[in-house]
Amino acid sequence: MSDTRPKLLIVEDDPGLQRQLRWAYEDYQLFIAGDRQEAIEILRAETPDVVTLDLGLPPDPDGTSEGFATLAEMLKIKPDTKIIVASGHGARESALDAISGGAYDFYQKPVDIDELGLIVRRAFHVHALERENARLAETAPEDSRVLGRIISGAPEMMKVARTIERVAGAQVSVLLLGASGTGKELLAQGLHDASPRRGGAFVAINCAAIPETLLESELFGHEKGAFTGAIKTTPGKIEQAQGGTLFLDEVGDIPLALQVKLLRFLQERVIERIGGRQPIAVDTRIVCATHQNLEQMIEGGAFREDLYYRLAEIVVRIPALKDRPGDPALLARHFLTRFARDMNPQVKGLAPDALAALDGWGWPGNVRELENRMKRAVIMADGKLITAADLDLDDERAEGGDLVNLKAAREMADRRAIRRAIARTDGNISGAAKMLGISRPTLYDLLKQYQMQG
Repeated sequence: MSDTRPKLLIVEDDPGLQRQLRWAYEDYQLFIAGDRQEAIEILRAETPDVVTLDLGLPPDPDGTSEGFATLAEMLKIKPDTKIIVASGHGARESALDAISGGAYDFYQKPVDIDELGLIVRRAFHVHALERENARLAETAPEDSRVLGRIISGAPEMMKVARTIERVAGAQVSVLLLGASGTGKELLAQGLHDASPRRGGAFVAINCAAIPETLLESELFGHEKGAFTGAIKTTPGKIEQAQGGTLFLDEVGDIPLALQVKLLRFLQERVIERIGGRQPIAVDTRIVCATHQNLEQMIEGGAFREDLYYRLAEIVVRIPALKDRPGDPALLARHFLTRFARDMNPQVKGLAPDALAALDGWGWPGNVRELENRMKRAVIMADGKLITAADLDLDDERAEGGDLVNLKAAREMADRRAIRRAIARTDGNISGAAKMLGISRPTLYDLLKQYQMQG
């Protein structure tokens, strides 16, 4: 029977520490190497997802040159490996150099088994998220990848992507529900790309951004002379989407009078331009999105129920970023790579306090807010690592929002204090527990209780 446990490679030349780590990591398929050559051979043969690497390897056990050479060679062979670098030599400088060189995380010796175990579990978790995202992105043909546009490893977002891919080929109207900044237009574009209509145009219109007096003309077009200023005949967005997909963003903002005309088009698939008398047949698929509760709007008389059921043959609910575990860090690394290339090439990674802040922030503006904060941080960063200050995310603002009750307030305070302590001790759990005035087991219990272990 094959061993399905995750594979962990320990690169460590101290026999005593090798024995200690072998005993501590019984939950993994464990491989141990004492030097670079042995480590590379195991990496090629077993392809472990996570590696802990001591920088002080022979023939340079008192330095870091051999360790850094091993790090570079490993990442060249298997770039997606999560390598956790450990060293007692010039720890802070080594940490910066290791992360700049592609290491996933850094750990300062002497080894604390519990703390290192937490870092290892997080590394496996992140690797699993990235692998699932890549797998799903490759399940569809090259020209029909929904996940080629969406970066996520959260199960909630994977479910959304699978739904989009499943309905892409069906001739049904799709309604995307989600808060501002959650990626509704990106998903609509992905749906179009994955559909048989991908050879046609994808036409998007934000119904909330256009004055009510102009929206009808934008959607249905107008004939020359239909109104003052109509100096030529202009096709509307519906006509422009002939053979393709029409994306109506913020569809809840369409006024009632225009809702009637849109409903008539959905029923008959024929439009008339403003000022025109000639019916025009249009074959287009409608995809809508809104952050509003349309069912409540129907009850209040602000949205037509018959139109709703025409638009909402399939409803897809998009989770907010705060409800997508692990995604803030994944997205932050993506935006860092994208922006640093042109704006600030010296920026190589995220500091521990930045990762803590990303995890703790409530993201009221969702992915759009994260993208804007990362762009600003890359531009403003002075060093190789982006900090919480660069992101403009301080502890006092993390997890903002109204407090529902005393229990929620206490939990928020606990989370804030824990993140601050871990960030200020560079991820050292023992040091963080001491700063908080609690035992290390108590801190581990709190991390587990608040699901702060990644």
